[in-house]
Amino acid sequence: MTDAAALPGQPRGGVISGAATARAHCVLAPNPSAMTLDGTNTWIVAEPDSDLAVVIDPGPLDEGHLRAVIDTAERAGRRIALTLLTHGHPDHADGAARFAELTRSGVRALDPALRLGDEGLAAGDVITTGGLELRVVPTPGHTADSLSFHLPADRAVLTGDTILGRGTTVVAHPDGRLGDYLDSLRRLRSLTVDDGVSTVLPGHGPVLNDAQGAVEFYLAHRAHRLAQVETAVEAGHRTPAEVVASVYADVDRSLWPAAELSVRAQLDYLGEHGLIDG
Repeated sequence: MTDAAALPGQPRGGVISGAATARAHCVLAPNPSAMTLDGTNTWIVAEPDSDLAVVIDPGPLDEGHLRAVIDTAERAGRRIALTLLTHGHPDHADGAARFAELTRSGVRALDPALRLGDEGLAAGDVITTGGLELRVVPTPGHTADSLSFHLPADRAVLTGDTILGRGTTVVAHPDGRLGDYLDSLRRLRSLTVDDGVSTVLPGHGPVLNDAQGAVEFYLAHRAHRLAQVETAVEAGHRTPAEVVASVYADVDRSLWPAAELSVRAQLDYLGEHGLIDG
């Protein structure tokens, strides 16, 4: 068995659900799959002495899960006052409208179509519900509307699908763009270097105890994959499916459709930068 401390980002062992930091508690949704890993991590975030909580990504439209999130908050003596979305993929956001109904709280997101209430989210916004400080960090790339949330008091960042607790994420072409994604990873790296962020609270998979190591791994992985795609094209593999079959030959074929999205984003990136013929 590999020591978790030797893996990228130093994933935390044990059960994923439960307290992760002084202010963040995970409730794992029952939707495991090859794409969602153990399931969607729904995060309850609150100041230790506050009776108000913020929920990030209520997850799929699963009544049992949504009520489990509410019950978890209530057992801690808290009322859910606000819901935030990292992005609009169904495994993160499909339950948001029902959750808002159950909690009588608003939903804030970058995409206006996902909001319930008058307020959205934008770069530089600071959430202060119940004395909590959550800073909105734009991290497009996985999707155009992807956001992360910096939790300074815990030296943590909630990354949605931008960084996962295990493996790597998909650049969901055409909505996701590789150039944006690389910029987002660099933005997250600056949080680790300049703002002392040490912990990643991801949308899927275990908590990562080495945020900087995780970001550096993701940047290196993307550079490696990009070089592999460029080599595959030079070898005569022209279609995204051909490139996937060459570059991802050692990857479970059930993941090839998702890999093809990333390959399409990589081909666009290489073409935009004049590294391959468009």
